[in-house]
Amino acid sequence: MEYDLISIGAHPDDVEVGTGGVLIDVNKRGYKSGIVYLTQGEMGTGGTPGIRAQEAVDAARVLGSDLIETFDWGDCRLFDTFERRVELATLIRKYKPGIILAPYPHVGHGKRQSHPDHVAAGQIVINAANYATLVKMPIEGEIHRVSRIFHYFLPPGMTPNFVVDITEHFEQWIEVLKCHRSQFLNPDKSRDYIWSLESMARSFGQQAGCKYGQGFYNVEPIRVVDLFDLVK
Repeated sequence: MEYDLISIGAHPDDVEVGTGGVLIDVNKRGYKSGIVYLTQGEMGTGGTPGIRAQEAVDAARVLGSDLIETFDWGDCRLFDTFERRVELATLIRKYKPGIILAPYPHVGHGKRQSHPDHVAAGQIVINAANYATLVKMPIEGEIHRVSRIFHYFLPPGMTPNFVVDITEHFEQWIEVLKCHRSQFLNPDKSRDYIWSLESMARSFGQQAGCKYGQGFYNVEPIRVVDLFDLVK
């Protein structure tokens, strides 16, 4: 089965945090979206791989996404290698997404550095998407060229070059986050993660002139046919 959009994250809950509102939106518009995790999140302070896998299923049900693929490439041990590029490229050829959402592939600066797994995930995605187009690569399936890769989890100080308005889906997105109980509703954690993520969505929304948004970075210029598409 082919998918219009696949969102890829290093750990269970990354996709929901960075792109959940967008997945709700595209699913309601009739597109097919899927989720791919590169690790089982076994190093997370809360939960176990089994618990986190079930939470991911619960979250996907609320999102409306019917595909979850999980690799076991090692939480906090994720690196961009030839073998992992090939495995992910095989999945890309299988599901043929037009758009991939992936973490930003470079390390940030400032007090909160980018998680190494997030950076590695972005790098693996970029290179796997390239491999999926190469005829002589030892990869199953027909070659496939992804139309666009948009990056989320932007490092501190980096401004998104587009924001998706998720105001209409905000409450549903919060319910998606709450599905990851071991991470965001864990009484052993002192930080209010839901409040922090809501604040981030407000910040992105403020930058784009809406109440809540999710920010992305696109490396390549986007071709515009009708200039007024940019102000709808």
